[in-house]
Order: sequence, then structure tokens, then C-alpha cells
Amino acid sequence: MTQDLAWVVRSGARAKGGRSAFFEEMALGRFYSLTLSLTAELAAMRERLDTVERLLELESSIDRTKIERYEPDRKAGEEWGIAMRAYIARVMRAFQQEGEAMEETDPPVTDWVVKLSRKDAASA
Repeated sequence: MTQDLAWVVRSGARAKGGRSAFFEEMALGRFYSLTLSLTAELAAMRERLDTVERLLELESSIDRTKIERYEPDRKAGEEWGIAMRAYIARVMRAFQQEGEAMEETDPPVTDWVVKLSRKDAASA
């Protein structure tokens, strides 16, 4: 039993060196990491559920061995690929929008408020 849990212990081990920081706020980096981890888990669960559904269409009963040994045919593989790309696009859209917003050269709204306030003051 302890050998079965060895990978769990290793997966929680600390990496050597400091933690990579991609954002000013460490909490944001942790949130993104958690989100992507959950996304990967859900993607695996969706594929497994699809496997169960496909096997049940072929047979009235299945067992874990059949699920583990299932290999999708070309059509199923293509369907999985399309579904996975759509799923990733939906999940990553918020991150993409954030990146796009950071690349925009439009000034913040407060700059416009100040600029318009100066025009109003000059015309008065």
C-alpha cells in the first residue's frame, strides 16, 4: 500500500530552487496553476466518460479493464481532438483576453477623464 502512495508523496515534493514568478501577485500565479490543473483533470474525465459511453453503445456491460484498454478509432480520436481544442479555447479565453488587454495601447479611462476635464475647464 505504501508503494501505491509513493507517487502522491513525490508529486507534492518541492522543486529545487525558487518558485517561478510570472505575475506580480503570487496568488494570481497559484490561481492560474490551480485552474490549469483542474482543467487537465476535467479533460481526462471527459475522455474517460466518452470511452464509457462508446463502450456501452457496443456492449450492455463493461468493466474497468475494458475502459483501461480502450483505444479510440480514427473517428473517435478526431472527435476527441476537436472537443479538446474547443474546451481549451473556452478555458483559455479569459487568459487570452487578459493578454490582449495588456497589449492594447489605449490609455486607461482615467486618462480620458482628466483630458476631457481639462477641455471643459479651458472652454469655460
